[in-house]
Amino acid sequence: MTSLPRPTAELTADEARRIALRAQGFLGAPDRRGGVRGVLRHLGAVQLDTISVLARSHELIPYARLGAVGRKTVDTAYWTPASDGTAPPSPHAFEYWSHAACILPVEEWPHFAFRRRAYRARPHWNHALPDGTYEQVIKQLRTEGPLTATDLGGAKKTSEWWDWSGTKVAVERALMHGEVVCTERRGWKRVYDLAERAIPAELLHDELDDTECLRRLVRLAGQSLGVGTRADIADYHRLKGEQVDAVLADSGLVPVTVEGWAKPAWADPAALETPPRGRHRTTLLSPFDSLVWERARTERVFGFTHRLEAYVPKPKRVYGYFAMPVLAGGHLVGRVDPAREGATLVAKQVTLESPKAVPAVAQALLDAAAWVDCTNIRVERANTPSLREALTTELARTLG
Repeated sequence: MTSLPRPTAELTADEARRIALRAQGFLGAPDRRGGVRGVLRHLGAVQLDTISVLARSHELIPYARLGAVGRKTVDTAYWTPASDGTAPPSPHAFEYWSHAACILPVEEWPHFAFRRRAYRARPHWNHALPDGTYEQVIKQLRTEGPLTATDLGGAKKTSEWWDWSGTKVAVERALMHGEVVCTERRGWKRVYDLAERAIPAELLHDELDDTECLRRLVRLAGQSLGVGTRADIADYHRLKGEQVDAVLADSGLVPVTVEGWAKPAWADPAALETPPRGRHRTTLLSPFDSLVWERARTERVFGFTHRLEAYVPKPKRVYGYFAMPVLAGGHLVGRVDPAREGATLVAKQVTLESPKAVPAVAQALLDAAAWVDCTNIRVERANTPSLREALTTELARTLG
């Protein structure tokens, strides 16, 4: 940005960290009345991913904030329409491209018009679209109702992940354009429907111009982060820096400085009104949790280097396939790479920042095991033999 307004507040690094924790739902009493849907609306986006170790990432997000909410309850909250008895059932959420493939509150449909327009104007695509296939998919959905890619004729031409069939290419492009929407998954398969049928009529429009869409998403990102740099805010919904610059001054966020941060920051004014206080969550975090999904921010806020190694060749992994950061006392105190073997939760690799983290990591493992119906916990490796012994002893003491 060419010029910056004067900061309205100066925050210490500790204040910024606590503001971020509260904004993400990890500090203070959880909103159990709002439940999973409340978590979704509070965060503005919940990332989806195919990897399932303890559970899929979109299940881990509410678990980390609310505790042992049932996995079926989570899916029901995301995908089951509701009715007040006076109107047809309407969805709570839809799936679209935000930070990545994300579950989004259905009321945000109008604010992604800018992205739908950009996709419609996109000149190049990774997959060729066979003539007439797009029209055929729309016709089939109109005639037969909501369908999966398999129902439409098959998702892939071969076993290769990205070797999509023509119908899969067509329906995914229709989803990006906004003519088709996903408001449900069945067995992890997207269920596609016509947007005109699935999205509530009052939300089904692209009337907002790009500026209004971006202003809303920047404001939402600032609220969900509590405080963040321009890059943090842009990354939340994967906006371009110049898009953020165009609306930041009118977004309602206020400029602040944060001790130790090299770049200017912006904060949700509501987050500055009261000091963040309350109980800290102790929990395992999905690597795709919005608290830690941006590596540079995680290092700046928590002094913690976080990297997903699922796609790193096994010999080059440092922390493990699906290493989950451990949050305790408002700090990231270690990592656990978990697995399940029957009724045993296996900590394949545990990496702790300090021996002081042992009780917290033990508690996080015990809670996670209970959530996924495991009755035993086995620690295979830790960064030192003495830490493994200490953690095993603490687990035995607590379980005993």
